[in-house]
Amino acid sequence: MQNTFTRVSDKIADQIKQLIQERQLTVGDRLPSERDLAELFDVSRSPVREAIRALNSQGLLITKPGGGTYVQTEIMTWPTQSIGSLTTLLSEDPHYRYDVLEARHALEVSTAWYAALRATPEDKQKIQACFDVMIEHQQNGDTAQSARADAQFHLAIAEASHNLVLLQIMRGLFDLVFSTVKENRQVMFRFDDEKNRLHLTNQHHAVMQAIFDGDANQAKRLMSQHLDFVRAAIRTSEENDARLQRIHRLSDISPLL
Repeated sequence: MQNTFTRVSDKIADQIKQLIQERQLTVGDRLPSERDLAELFDVSRSPVREAIRALNSQGLLITKPGGGTYVQTEIMTWPTQSIGSLTTLLSEDPHYRYDVLEARHALEVSTAWYAALRATPEDKQKIQACFDVMIEHQQNGDTAQSARADAQFHLAIAEASHNLVLLQIMRGLFDLVFSTVKENRQVMFRFDDEKNRLHLTNQHHAVMQAIFDGDANQAKRLMSQHLDFVRAAIRTSEENDARLQRIHRLSDISPLL
């Protein structure tokens, strides 16, 4: 019973956050009353109260006794601002992609674990939709859109974790993750396009199925294996590329007379 209640309040917390974004509420703006939020989200007031209490404890909202609940922090700005400099570094030195992969490993092994424990039917539907879109774009040969769908697939898993902190970090990282996913796919597909594409598809599907099955240990293990595979495939592709460049340089040198 407690787990069900916790899931409802987590979902309401996400919906409150989305409401703040959609209505463009800023610091100091007042939220609708508990009663209005309960009617809006079609739930009782208890999970709304619990969600507000959780957001208060995280510093996102502040409730004044008898005075309502107000936005206390710009919840969507701090991650984006802090990530901006990383995007510049990545454009200057592609090898920073390995740092991004390490950071993703630390985050996404956890989000996969929690998603397997907490994903609602709606969460699973969204993960499946992102996977289907990714496959469709891959089949159409649209590299950019398949990369974006890939990043959205991972973001959907973070949303299904119902951990607001992990989700905010992943949302802040989205543009960075998208750019690295796009570049990673280009590097991985340079020498062994079809084989690596098939591996990625199977890995994404396996992670998704583990989450749908509620198998947290399997989801965690498969996500770790997926990111390790991406790292190894990129390294191999870069080594192959460097080898070909050395061969080309040698072929440009005229033989000694």
